Amino acid sequence: MSTLPAPRRALVVIDVQNEYFEGGGLPIEYPPVEQSLPKIMQAMDAARAAGTPVVVVRHHAPKGAPVFQADAHNGQLHPEIAGRPHDHLVTKAFPSVFTGTDFADWIARNEIDTLSVAGYMTHNCDASTAFEAMHRGLNVEFLSDASGALPYSNAAGQASAEEIHRVFSVVFHSNFAAVATTDAWIAALQAGLPIEKDNVVMSNRRARG
Repeated sequence: MSTLPAPRRALVVIDVQNEYFEGGGLPIEYPPVEQSLPKIMQAMDAARAAGTPVVVVRHHAPKGAPVFQADAHNGQLHPEIAGRPHDHLVTKAFPSVFTGTDFADWIARNEIDTLSVAGYMTHNCDASTAFEAMHRGLNVEFLSDASGALPYSNAAGQASAEEIHRVFSVVFHSNFAAVATTDAWIAALQAGLPIEKDNVVMSNRRARG
């Protein structure tokens, strides 16, 4: 049984926009959207039932950018997300939900101490938000099956979507965010219990055997 106080959560659903689905410019590969989207929907419905606020986030790029145009279909929220109720809508232009938005003020007004992060992408906007939240003194939870990654290849190397998602999840749980499945998160939500993350020292010791 956890000895930590009951969290004051907000579910933060990041950038679940058409850009990441079939026909978009950045299709999520792992976990596949056919699996992650229903989990995001499940988390939103559970949060609503529990009276936990839901923040929906969308990314809008400057005019002329190749993706996330505000006036284009791919820049719009996925219909399943747009059709669900939310308590606050954030429009951002940078990876972190905090940058250039009213998100921090909204958190403070609502006395939120725990951000439960879902949505896309694991390694970009989810990571930026989790890292900044931790440095601001907030607790962070990451719903590992309600998120997703892309594969990358550039001058620094190559990594599959599965590798990126897995490695970021491991790093999150070592210090920045408690990583859990959506089902485990919903169980903790309904019980009013926090989800505890690991730590750098023990994560490293286990890896070293």
